[in-house]
Amino acid sequence: MSIQVYGIPTCGTCKKAMQWLDKNHVKYKFINTKEHPPNESTIREWVKTLGFQPMRNTSGQSYRTLGEEKKQWQDEQWIKAFAEDAMLLKRPLFVKDETAVMVGFRDPDDVIRQKLAISPNLN
Repeated sequence: MSIQVYGIPTCGTCKKAMQWLDKNHVKYKFINTKEHPPNESTIREWVKTLGFQPMRNTSGQSYRTLGEEKKQWQDEQWIKAFAEDAMLLKRPLFVKDETAVMVGFRDPDDVIRQKLAISPNLN
Protein backbone atom coordinates (compact mmCIF):
# COMPACT_ATOMS: atom_id res chain seq x y z
CA MET A 1 0.00 0.00 0.00
CA SER A 2 1.30 3.41 -0.85
CA ILE A 3 -0.38 6.73 -0.16
CA GLN A 4 0.81 10.00 -1.61
CA VAL A 5 -0.44 13.30 -0.22
CA TYR A 6 -0.23 16.16 -2.71
CA GLY A 7 -0.24 19.68 -1.32
CA ILE A 8 1.97 22.47 -0.05
CA PRO A 9 3.78 22.47 3.31
CA THR A 10 2.29 25.81 4.41
CA CYS A 11 -1.32 24.67 3.90
CA GLY A 12 -3.14 24.30 7.22
CA THR A 13 -5.41 21.56 5.87
CA CYS A 14 -2.41 19.60 4.59
CA LYS A 15 -0.76 19.90 8.03
CA LYS A 16 -3.98 18.70 9.69
CA ALA A 17 -4.18 15.73 7.31
CA MET A 18 -0.56 14.72 7.88
CA GLN A 19 -1.01 14.98 11.66
CA TRP A 20 -4.05 12.71 11.36
CA LEU A 21 -2.12 10.22 9.23
CA ASP A 22 0.81 10.25 11.70
CA LYS A 23 -1.53 9.81 14.68
CA ASN A 24 -3.18 6.86 12.94
CA HIS A 25 0.17 5.30 11.96
CA VAL A 26 -0.52 5.56 8.24
CA LYS A 27 2.58 5.62 6.04
CA TYR A 28 2.51 8.24 3.31
CA LYS A 29 4.72 10.32 1.08
CA PHE A 30 4.11 14.07 0.95
CA ILE A 31 4.56 15.67 -2.47
CA ASN A 32 4.93 19.45 -2.55
CA THR A 33 2.96 20.53 -5.63
CA LYS A 34 4.79 23.87 -5.78
CA GLU A 35 8.14 22.11 -6.18
CA HIS A 36 6.86 19.03 -8.03
CA PRO A 37 3.65 19.92 -9.87
CA PRO A 38 1.76 16.94 -11.29
CA ASN A 39 1.82 16.59 -15.07
CA GLU A 40 -1.19 16.75 -17.35
CA SER A 41 -1.52 12.98 -17.80
CA THR A 42 -1.49 12.43 -14.02
CA ILE A 43 -4.10 15.13 -13.54
CA ARG A 44 -6.23 13.61 -16.32
CA GLU A 45 -6.31 10.32 -14.36
CA TRP A 46 -7.29 12.15 -11.17
CA VAL A 47 -10.11 13.96 -12.99
CA LYS A 48 -11.37 10.61 -14.36
CA THR A 49 -11.62 9.31 -10.80
CA LEU A 50 -12.68 12.37 -8.80
CA GLY A 51 -14.12 14.78 -11.38
CA PHE A 52 -12.80 18.32 -11.83
CA GLN A 53 -15.30 20.06 -9.53
CA PRO A 54 -14.11 18.68 -6.18
CA MET A 55 -10.50 19.21 -7.28
CA ARG A 56 -10.86 22.99 -7.71
CA ASN A 57 -9.32 25.21 -5.04
CA THR A 58 -12.02 27.87 -5.26
CA SER A 59 -10.70 29.85 -2.28
CA GLY A 60 -7.26 30.57 -3.72
CA GLN A 61 -5.92 33.61 -5.53
CA SER A 62 -5.19 31.57 -8.66
CA TYR A 63 -8.87 30.65 -8.97
CA ARG A 64 -10.03 34.23 -8.44
CA THR A 65 -7.75 35.49 -11.21
CA LEU A 66 -9.38 33.18 -13.78
CA GLY A 67 -12.02 34.87 -15.88
CA GLU A 68 -15.76 34.28 -15.76
CA GLU A 69 -15.38 31.72 -18.55
CA LYS A 70 -14.11 29.26 -15.90
CA LYS A 71 -17.77 28.70 -14.98
CA GLN A 72 -18.29 27.08 -18.40
CA TRP A 73 -15.12 24.98 -18.39
CA GLN A 74 -15.29 21.21 -18.59
CA ASP A 75 -12.72 18.47 -17.95
CA GLU A 76 -10.15 19.40 -20.62
CA GLN A 77 -9.99 23.09 -19.72
CA TRP A 78 -9.62 22.27 -16.03
CA ILE A 79 -6.98 19.60 -16.69
CA LYS A 80 -4.90 22.14 -18.63
CA ALA A 81 -5.43 24.82 -15.96
CA PHE A 82 -4.46 22.44 -13.11
CA ALA A 83 -1.32 21.42 -15.04
CA GLU A 84 -0.34 25.06 -15.65
CA ASP A 85 -0.97 26.17 -12.05
CA ALA A 86 -0.97 23.53 -9.30
CA MET A 87 -2.30 26.16 -6.87
CA LEU A 88 -5.69 25.61 -8.57
CA LEU A 89 -5.77 22.11 -7.06
CA LYS A 90 -7.66 21.71 -3.83
CA ARG A 91 -5.44 20.40 -1.05
CA PRO A 92 -4.60 17.87 0.10
CA LEU A 93 -5.17 15.37 -2.69
CA PHE A 94 -4.71 11.72 -1.73
CA VAL A 95 -3.52 9.07 -4.15
CA LYS A 96 -3.50 5.43 -3.09
CA ASP A 97 -1.90 2.77 -5.23
CA GLU A 98 -1.74 5.24 -8.14
CA THR A 99 -5.47 6.13 -7.97
CA ALA A 100 -6.84 9.43 -6.66
CA VAL A 101 -9.16 8.55 -3.78
CA MET A 102 -9.88 11.80 -1.94
CA VAL A 103 -9.41 15.54 -2.08
CA GLY A 104 -9.71 17.91 0.87
CA PHE A 105 -9.85 16.88 4.51
CA ARG A 106 -13.24 17.63 6.03
CA ASP A 107 -14.87 14.22 6.18
CA PRO A 108 -15.44 12.40 9.49
CA ASP A 109 -12.74 9.92 10.54
CA ASP A 110 -14.73 6.86 9.46
CA VAL A 111 -15.26 8.28 5.95
CA ILE A 112 -11.56 9.15 5.64
CA ARG A 113 -10.65 5.62 6.74
CA GLN A 114 -13.02 4.16 4.17
CA LYS A 115 -11.73 6.35 1.32
CA LEU A 116 -8.11 5.57 2.19
CA ALA A 117 -9.01 1.91 2.92
CA ILE A 118 -7.28 1.86 6.29
CA SER A 119 -8.40 0.01 9.38
CA PRO A 120 -9.57 1.82 12.53
CA ASN A 121 -6.91 2.97 14.97
CA LEU A 122 -6.78 0.44 17.79
CA ASN A 123 -4.87 2.65 20.23
